[in-house]
Amino acid sequence: MKGFDYKTDAWIQWCPGCGNYGILTALRNAIAEVEIDPKKLVIVSGIGCSSRIVYYIRGSNVHTIHGRAIPVASGIKLANPDLMVIVAGGDGDLLGIGAGHFVALGRRNIDLKVLIHDNAVYGLTKGQAGPTLPSAVKLRAMNYPNSHEALNPLLLAFASGYTFIARAFAYHVKPLKDLIKEVLMHRGSAVIDILQPCVTYNDLMTRDWFEKRIYYLDSLPNESELLQKMKEVDRIPLGVFYKIEKETFDQKINSIMGRKNKGVRNV
Repeated sequence: MKGFDYKTDAWIQWCPGCGNYGILTALRNAIAEVEIDPKKLVIVSGIGCSSRIVYYIRGSNVHTIHGRAIPVASGIKLANPDLMVIVAGGDGDLLGIGAGHFVALGRRNIDLKVLIHDNAVYGLTKGQAGPTLPSAVKLRAMNYPNSHEALNPLLLAFASGYTFIARAFAYHVKPLKDLIKEVLMHRGSAVIDILQPCVTYNDLMTRDWFEKRIYYLDSLPNESELLQKMKEVDRIPLGVFYKIEKETFDQKINSIMGRKNKGVRNV
């Protein structure tokens, strides 16, 4: 199958030039190259501009409520381990109201793939500061500079126990597609922080702004440089930061219960 085989007839409701288009194209192509049957594909989203992606890809997709995409996806995966379950949502949805669930997923190491559409604003509700917006920054829709400190998705994922952690740029579609393919093949809790410019409300972190700062990692960072790479802000590294093989939640539960089946549906 090709990427266009996963298209739906739904009208895409994003602003012209939005970084979400690059994510959509990369995800469709990655799914096609891995040859995932649409009947076994589930994309789960919450609330926000990015969360509308569930309408644009063929699959048994679920549009949930604000911040609750991860627990819903967890239930789906544990009930039917044969499904490929992907979580897609904005930084506000997954790292704001959904932050507790984001941490819990890392602790449990459920086999879910999390794609963060990271534009540092709440785009659907007209440009308020998102969890990843730096402190003291004032964007066009804000009356005052941001009073909060920015949250670092990579560091939070590492501290929570995610077994695959990466960062990508929405406008670099082919590298993003390749990274998503790698995530789809990984077994365990995986997250890609996708830098996704909001062309309507974030007038600071534009495509040009990112292009002057981003660079690609040559290799997987070693233990001594990992945290420093995750913290860089003046230059922004892209690629895979951390990857390990570890017992997943369903494997652990079945081990505890003395079961040999691959999922927890019969536990």
